[in-house]
Amino acid sequence: MTIIESPATTATVELRSATGWIPVCPAADLEPGRGVAVLLPDGGQAALFRDRGGALYAIGNVDPFTGAGVLCHGLTGSAGGRAYVASPLLKQRFDLADGRCLDDDRAAVPVYPVRVV
Repeated sequence: MTIIESPATTATVELRSATGWIPVCPAADLEPGRGVAVLLPDGGQAALFRDRGGALYAIGNVDPFTGAGVLCHGLTGSAGGRAYVASPLLKQRFDLADGRCLDDDRAAVPVYPVRVV
């Protein structure tokens, strides 16, 4: 899910997991183009990103090709107007809006709704 907002100093980014909305960090702390890892209550991981336009995205952090929790460290970019993150290990690109792998239709990562409160 994509959210575009203007960061206020008191605004908090929240991510919806299977157990409900969880606070992640102050919105002002997210740097465009850089991801942060989020540990989920169920033991899973998410990767939270802000793109250069201010949109927020959250996808699964585990690279399905390697099993490593590294997508938060990937390089962000865009292809055909779609924001993606490239895994730092094998370089597959994952669409930040829907989680699908742009380089292999058989792979995808979960997508998490994000909001700013």
